[in-house]
Amino acid sequence: MTTGPVVGVLGGANIDYVVRVTELPAPGATVVGSDVVLLPGGKGANQACAASRLGADTHFVAAVGTDHGGDLALNALHHWGVNTSLVRRVEAPTGSAFITVDDQGENTIVVAPGANQHLVIEPSTLAHCDVLLSQLETRPDAVFDVIRTSGVPFVLNAAPAQVVPSDVLAKCRVVIVNEVEAAQIDLAQCAMAVTTLGAAGAVLYERGVEVARATPPNVNVVDTVGAGDVFCAAFAVRLAAGDNPGDALRYAVVASALATTAVGAQGCLPTDEEVRQCLADA
Repeated sequence: MTTGPVVGVLGGANIDYVVRVTELPAPGATVVGSDVVLLPGGKGANQACAASRLGADTHFVAAVGTDHGGDLALNALHHWGVNTSLVRRVEAPTGSAFITVDDQGENTIVVAPGANQHLVIEPSTLAHCDVLLSQLETRPDAVFDVIRTSGVPFVLNAAPAQVVPSDVLAKCRVVIVNEVEAAQIDLAQCAMAVTTLGAAGAVLYERGVEVARATPPNVNVVDTVGAGDVFCAAFAVRLAAGDNPGDALRYAVVASALATTAVGAQGCLPTDEEVRQCLADA
């Protein structure tokens, strides 16, 4: 039984259709890829599974279809020990993501939201959580309402890239973005923000001023899909456990690096023990 910190994750659950290629196609180009592989994914589901794997008591709020894709998504969540009592099944196709991965592990992704657009969030059902974590892949308006009204510390992964209202940024405990998403966010409006830099690690800011930086360990990169989601989950879990943000940053960078060593967004979710061992070996 999980006895760790309690983390609520709001977001999308998808089925990923993954094709591997030698190199990503340029606009207008056609390349020949591998056979298609179906894998569970979605930023919300990835983050929920990663948080559970890292030892958090994880509660996922989402919507999936009544189709076979919904069954696959729920089975994956159950496999990783995620509490799915707040996942709704609706009469819409389960979300899909079409992913191309090259030999260097880089990727392009197109998402068809499907059932994710029917996400409904009732903040009172999450009042017991130590931290809430969400992205903007489903219904940003619903997420913003929770941030504005919930008294639970909120970690916002502002992805995909879009403008976030200033009052929402001010309410967040931490805002996490990659370099592309950072262009849409005024970091100075955030009490705390993290910019992830891929193989270069991540940087922690307070009111737009850099206060910490972490670099990942050397690993054999197979697939970067989902690495950012593992970073967000790991950071949120450690904040929920009471770690200071600098320690959470170092932990999350290691966790996300370990997540790149197998195929699929949920293909190599590290345990807390594995992350701590890697930190100890550094």
